[in-house]
Amino acid sequence: MADSESFGIEKGYGKQAVEWMNEEAKKSELKFEAKLYDYEITTKNFGTFEMFSWIGDSKAARELVIKASKRFKIKVIEGGYKTKQMIIKMVRNEYGMVRKGDRVIGQVEFSSSRLTQSKWTLTKEERK
Repeated sequence: MADSESFGIEKGYGKQAVEWMNEEAKKSELKFEAKLYDYEITTKNFGTFEMFSWIGDSKAARELVIKASKRFKIKVIEGGYKTKQMIIKMVRNEYGMVRKGDRVIGQVEFSSSRLTQSKWTLTKEERK
């Protein structure tokens, strides 16, 4: 589940966006369930995001996050991207795209310890 925790919704919209995504998944019979987990990440370029975790199909998760961004006209982090390099390190990295609707407006990099179940921390961010 830690891999599914690098998704975020612009601060102030987390609860309503997550509820809407869960309702849409039920209507469309998609394997997807999301919940907020009381963790925020602040970026210099994009603002603050309420992070959420989800269980289910990754394709459905990405589609629903983009739809929520369009519906509420908010920025979202679509995480879960990894590098193809197989490097054994004490820290694991994951990448995400910051979107506003269909447009990708930036990229972020998260890191977390492999030894403990720590939350993701923002290590890099870049505007497009």
